[in-house]
Amino acid sequence: MVSSASSRPETAAAPAAGERSPFARLTELLAPYQPGQKLINLSLGEPQHPMPPFLGEVLMQSLADFGHYPASNGIPAFRAAAARWLSRRYRLPRAIDPDSEVLVLNGSREGLFHAAIAAAAYVGKRNGAPAILMPNPFYPAYAAGARGAGCEPIFLPAVRANGFLPDLDALDDKLLSRTVAFYLASPANPQGSVATPAYFARLSELANRHGFMVLSDECYSEIYTRTPPGSILENAGADFKNVVAFQSLSKRSNLPGLRVGFVAGDKAFIRRFHEWRNVAAPQVPVPLQHVGIAAYGDEAHVDENRRLYGLKFDHADAILGTRFGYQRPAGGFCAWLDVSAHGGDEQAAIRLFRDGGVRVLPGSYLARPGADGSNPGAGYIRLALVQAADATKEALTRMVAVLNDHEPRG
Repeated sequence: MVSSASSRPETAAAPAAGERSPFARLTELLAPYQPGQKLINLSLGEPQHPMPPFLGEVLMQSLADFGHYPASNGIPAFRAAAARWLSRRYRLPRAIDPDSEVLVLNGSREGLFHAAIAAAAYVGKRNGAPAILMPNPFYPAYAAGARGAGCEPIFLPAVRANGFLPDLDALDDKLLSRTVAFYLASPANPQGSVATPAYFARLSELANRHGFMVLSDECYSEIYTRTPPGSILENAGADFKNVVAFQSLSKRSNLPGLRVGFVAGDKAFIRRFHEWRNVAAPQVPVPLQHVGIAAYGDEAHVDENRRLYGLKFDHADAILGTRFGYQRPAGGFCAWLDVSAHGGDEQAAIRLFRDGGVRVLPGSYLARPGADGSNPGAGYIRLALVQAADATKEALTRMVAVLNDHEPRG
């Protein structure tokens, strides 16, 4: 069945505009203004904590391998390290086979994009126009992947009423019978919502019943408040049929410039994905894979990273309280704030930049309008708490001061 309009799947409009970078749009929005105070940038989710210090030596020891073309599926030692980490981190139904169920990625973004194209070939003919489903708001690579695969992107509202996750009960059989893939992010970007084991199991069951792939984006899994987020791989059966999970070192290990991650799961899909990647996707330099092996072998730096994010959310708890609908997220490093009573997301972003020197991202830029014209990101702003604790505290303090001034300016 299909539920009320607030949770109804939304089809795409204006496809050319749909893939524009939200950061390019933000730059255009703020171009007429200058920051009113020393700039603090909370718009970009680029980790600013120090990279693990032991990794430089690992890279230096592997420099000679820059002289060789890397294999597209990754060196065996990297795949083994990824599989070992998955077994330590999650309660898997069985150990992942590093030879047939893991591929190295040039960062999770390119993997998420290329996976849509591989899924369209793997799943094959559907009952109607092929579609790829995704939460709304969403990571822009999902919609780009759907376009690249020649599939219709279907945007599923991820709103407060649904726990900021797509409502699986709102999906009817007609839509699911033409679905090629379902993107899910847990922890979600931007809201920080986390899927429960029951949610993952339900999604896996739908994928098996209707024959589509679940592309589970889990790159924020190591940044959480209390309970470690789970994985689709824990709730998909011993063969991991129709599901794959994407991981990255960008957030876990403060290595956004390394561009190393991996995908693991259904071996039949992994085989087809490897065939595609072998001709079309970027390879990962071997020295960087050795850095990844070392990073996945150490948890101390991950614990410290999580502690530092916790300090910043402590500041958010104290300064924001319940303002702007703030709730400390279950996972990730973003705050998702309701500024609909303060002129809306674009106007709030302008005021915070112009009057407070704080750069934030309008939530509507991370989402798409539905058939009724409503945008589930409208009225929200996203804050990425990636700066140092003192800078974060200052930015939050300025934000409260600026937005509590209700007088229209300029």
